[in-house]
Amino acid sequence: MKTETTIQGLTASLSPARAARKIIGFVPTMGNLHEGHLNLVREARKICDVVVVSIFVNPIQFGPNEDFENYPRTLEQDSHLLADVGCDIVFAPSVEQMYGNKPRLTNITVSEITNDLCGLQRPGHFDGVAVVVTKLFNMVQPNFAFFGQKDYQQLAVIRQFVRDLNIPLEVIGVPITRAEDGLALSSRNGYLSEQHRQIAPTIYQSLKAAEQELQNGVALAEVLENIKQKLTQVGFIVDYVEARTPELQKIEAFDQDVVLFVAAKLGTTRLIDNLQVKYTA
Repeated sequence: MKTETTIQGLTASLSPARAARKIIGFVPTMGNLHEGHLNLVREARKICDVVVVSIFVNPIQFGPNEDFENYPRTLEQDSHLLADVGCDIVFAPSVEQMYGNKPRLTNITVSEITNDLCGLQRPGHFDGVAVVVTKLFNMVQPNFAFFGQKDYQQLAVIRQFVRDLNIPLEVIGVPITRAEDGLALSSRNGYLSEQHRQIAPTIYQSLKAAEQELQNGVALAEVLENIKQKLTQVGFIVDYVEARTPELQKIEAFDQDVVLFVAAKLGTTRLIDNLQVKYTA
């Protein structure tokens, strides 16, 4: 496995694969890897000849009160994990390598689907994601890019700008990887205290209970309120509990497939999760 820290080095490492018309898979990450990230690499390995993983903590997707400076940088540990699951190239650029020394005057904004959910709580976040992912796509030029469905809104945003800008690759969403107790794996889980870690799986439990309620005919608005109450009772501060169509349009009744979204804080740690519920008439 090679590690490249410059765009030129990455291009040189990929040129033999491009010349041989090999299928290139790409997994963008911010490092501090867990089993969820590794599953993305495993999925890429199944259909791609060459798998590239980027590790870059992107400053422009963090808000003023968020944890950019404290975000864990664990490149050595991450590299060992990636070697074990068959990554071929790690791309770990500096901020200067990614953004240069001159002011960035170009932005990428995806409207409508970024206006609520995490977009409302984190203004500018998805613009930062769109810019860095587009830059990485241009550098790697993969055939396939793999993203986890835990960040469902992010996945929808990436699919949208790939389609809108005719970026020549296929985006593949990979199901959420969960701990044995149901908690969606996230780099931020490491911030939870021992007590909060015991409470955190309530998010998934409440989503699964909501799925059952919907299938038993309970009204959607009541189901969402029940999730909110359950989370509040055990100590969460709820950011939002929402229902959307799979394309992120608002939905008032369970008369088609629905995605239930939760974002809530335990102490200072903000957790997100979602569950897709199939509609059967």
